[in-house]
Amino acid sequence: MFATVIAAITTLLTLAGLAYYLLAMWSARSFLRRPRFPSGFTPPVSILKPLHGASPELAEALASQCRQHYPAGYEILCGVSSLDDPAVAVVHQLQAEFPERSIRLIHTPEVLGRNGKTSNVAQLVPHAQYEHLVVSDADIHVTPNYLLRILAPFASVEGQPPTGLVTALYSGRTHGTFGSKLEALGISTDFAPGVLTARFLDRRLRFGLGSTLAVTRAALDAIGGLAPLADYLADDYQLGARIANAGLRVELASEIVETEVPAWSFSGFWQHQTRWARGMRDSRRAGYLGLLFSYGLAWAFLNLVATGLSVTAFALFSLTLLVRVSLALGVGVGILGDRQVLRDLWLILPRDLVALALWAWSYAGNTVAWGNERLLLRHGKIVASAVAASAPLEAAPDKPLG
Repeated sequence: MFATVIAAITTLLTLAGLAYYLLAMWSARSFLRRPRFPSGFTPPVSILKPLHGASPELAEALASQCRQHYPAGYEILCGVSSLDDPAVAVVHQLQAEFPERSIRLIHTPEVLGRNGKTSNVAQLVPHAQYEHLVVSDADIHVTPNYLLRILAPFASVEGQPPTGLVTALYSGRTHGTFGSKLEALGISTDFAPGVLTARFLDRRLRFGLGSTLAVTRAALDAIGGLAPLADYLADDYQLGARIANAGLRVELASEIVETEVPAWSFSGFWQHQTRWARGMRDSRRAGYLGLLFSYGLAWAFLNLVATGLSVTAFALFSLTLLVRVSLALGVGVGILGDRQVLRDLWLILPRDLVALALWAWSYAGNTVAWGNERLLLRHGKIVASAVAASAPLEAAPDKPLG
């Protein structure tokens, strides 16, 4: 009787997952067929880069911001909380390499909250010259047309409220390890489809992604600035949600950027994903709970086990695998242009099984690992440091959550 009940439950959840995959594919189609933004809107812009530490890829990531085919003026403001930060030398190197660009190093010593990145950016805003601001993680690589595509959605559209925030999808650049491959595969084949599905169901975007947060000063003024977000773990989500609630548009640009995925071991990957999951759980509770019905391939595999490899379960698993792979290729390769998905597609089942386990584990506690700290969350806010780590945690970049 117990095996029969488990088989029935996993069958229903598999069918729900199949329905989600088809909805995600339709959502991706909707994104591709959306009206194009008017071209030619090129206001001057300030790029704000919060820095902490210097990875081997930092110089090239920052240099990609300097190689923009953008007709208007733009400046790059690099913020560091300490002038002894290794990133300072990288900024000086960048200034020497691109003397034609306005690149400024800004000291941001104040602690406005427990989220160091948001505290850093909030202190950069008063130094920026322009109305339009673009914030992105230090490890983001962009194309030469990045600013052209990110600023285009700010053009006025008749009959619609003004745009307050523009954000962008991203793919992950792996560094060889199993954990790194799982992370990047999840970004391109699970996270990105989830963003497109949320956009389709809500009929608009209501959150931001830390890969790019392009915002106007007027939008920041409307929500009381960045300082109130400095204690939130998912600062990018909060920024987009508050701007949407203020009646301004949040748009998803056509630009796809690339982020560095560290060479994590499996434990490092698990720590980072747990932090992401618990931050998302507190930010979008109903939507996050609904993720239970999105792990169709994992449920199909468990159904296969529960039914003792029955012919019916095998047929359902095969169908689910076909649709899951189609979604992964359609979004990961077709929209994001992530060719790594082809190389690592054989990991899709183990990755989805781990993702289901992470979803369940996210409800088991309220602490997250960030750098060498364990932090306590309450309603999405970092309220305190939990117990000090008994051993150094695996280093991870201070990446915001989508």
